[in-house]
Amino acid sequence: MDDFTVLSIDSSPVYPYELLFKALSLIPISHFLLCLLFILLLFLYNFLEIHFFRDLVTGFGGDPVLLNCSSSSELYQSVASKCRILHGRFFPTPWLSSPHVQTAFLSLFGNSPNFAYRRHIFHANDGGTIALDWLMSIDVEEGVCYNNDTVSLDDKAPILIVIPGLTSDSASAYIKHLAFTMARQGWNVVVCNHRGLGGMSITSDCFYNAGWTEDIRSIINHVHCEYPEAPLYAVGTSIGANILVKYLGEKGVPIPLTGAAAVCCPWDLLVCDRYINRRLVQKLYDRVLAIGLQGYAEFHVQLETSTNMLPEFLRSLRRSSCVNFVGNVSLPLLCVSALDDPVCTREAIPWDECRANENIILATTQHGGHLGYYEGITASSLWWVRAVGEFFHVLHSSPLRNRRKKMEESNLTSVLESSIEHGPYVNVMEDGMVTAIGNNQDNVAADTHSEDGDHVKRDEEIISERERIDNVTQTKLDMKQSADQNLNDLIVPLRRHINQLSRGSRISIWLLAYIAIVTTWPLVGSALLLFVKRKFKNIAAGSLFRR
Repeated sequence: MDDFTVLSIDSSPVYPYELLFKALSLIPISHFLLCLLFILLLFLYNFLEIHFFRDLVTGFGGDPVLLNCSSSSELYQSVASKCRILHGRFFPTPWLSSPHVQTAFLSLFGNSPNFAYRRHIFHANDGGTIALDWLMSIDVEEGVCYNNDTVSLDDKAPILIVIPGLTSDSASAYIKHLAFTMARQGWNVVVCNHRGLGGMSITSDCFYNAGWTEDIRSIINHVHCEYPEAPLYAVGTSIGANILVKYLGEKGVPIPLTGAAAVCCPWDLLVCDRYINRRLVQKLYDRVLAIGLQGYAEFHVQLETSTNMLPEFLRSLRRSSCVNFVGNVSLPLLCVSALDDPVCTREAIPWDECRANENIILATTQHGGHLGYYEGITASSLWWVRAVGEFFHVLHSSPLRNRRKKMEESNLTSVLESSIEHGPYVNVMEDGMVTAIGNNQDNVAADTHSEDGDHVKRDEEIISERERIDNVTQTKLDMKQSADQNLNDLIVPLRRHINQLSRGSRISIWLLAYIAIVTTWPLVGSALLLFVKRKFKNIAAGSLFRR
């Protein structure tokens, strides 16, 4: 009889697969559907990186916030050490226990407060127009914003300048959460919509990008000039965070800010660009971002573009990444990032650079998604909004608040001293008159108009010669700073990647060493055993010879 058949009671051959199909046909269809549903749920659980059961096992206790900074720095001692939220735990909303669900809920629903902004139009030097949406603390009472036609700001009330993400504007849910929360706490908030966003048309041939800091520089200077007594703070989110950190780290630029915060910063745009095209779920985000930019692109579809822009695009990503400017940040900066961010990968976080800069506090959480951070059963608040608000309030009442004014006063004093050192001598007459004379004091006693004219001409020549020398010296310094900056742009990413490789390869090195010992042990062991035997024979022979 065939090996693949069995005998039944009536001695007729029955195949095993036939018995299997008969058995499966006896199972109800509902059971198959339940099994299929279970497999689908298991796939979605892993695909969406859901951590509900892990949170359930831990009693929804959340995860602690990890602070990466120097504990001996003045910023940590005066500000960060007093921030209760940064030293606590983040409890994500139980039914949003996934970075993708958190991010999607923020985009689709938002659950944001309802209020109205006051719009001012800012005109840039190149003809571009930018919408500045204001929300004042005096207009927010118990969740209601009164719509007046005029804007009245308290000159000494702190002002928060908000820089949205790539396709976000003042109407985005997380921006409204931030603006409303800070306004309820007594702050005046202004949202800087990017060019072409916020319902504004593009009126120039210059568009915004991740490395364009000229707009935010002009707006911050404008607000500072309008309200010179008001302390200024800034928050950047996503691409806006990259713009803000790059602006803070650019050399030779006066910054009239007291403090800043960068939330879900991409840090290295090239790394994030590769990450977002790595997996299927990340490619979905890439598609969503592309759809969001279609409306923005409709404003300038008539412009001709080059078909070979990939090399220049990659170079611009490297130049625009704020990771190259982290070491130059000279004012208090709080950086908040989620390790499960589906857009801005944790691989791009400059851990070493942030730890080396005493002006930076890097706070990371295990979960949160991209700008999500919903907490509570009703998902009515964002954790990072509360953390940034507390950081700014503590900073506003700390001694570091006056550090910017002291730096400005010291810079002004140095400029005045430099002007006095390079200026002409001063002579005080008997009648109290003060006159300026040249370097040669013997010419003071000259009385004729011709001699005075010669002195003035000589002084002008000396001053012009000094100005020329100063210009040449300044040009050399600028060239040196530019060369140093270019060298720094090359060294910093290389050093960061080497550190990442070294950290990631420690386990691999030990594993390779173990494999090498195991694989070579038969040969090495045999040679060692042979060596010991020979040595033992020589010792034995020597002892017999001595006998």
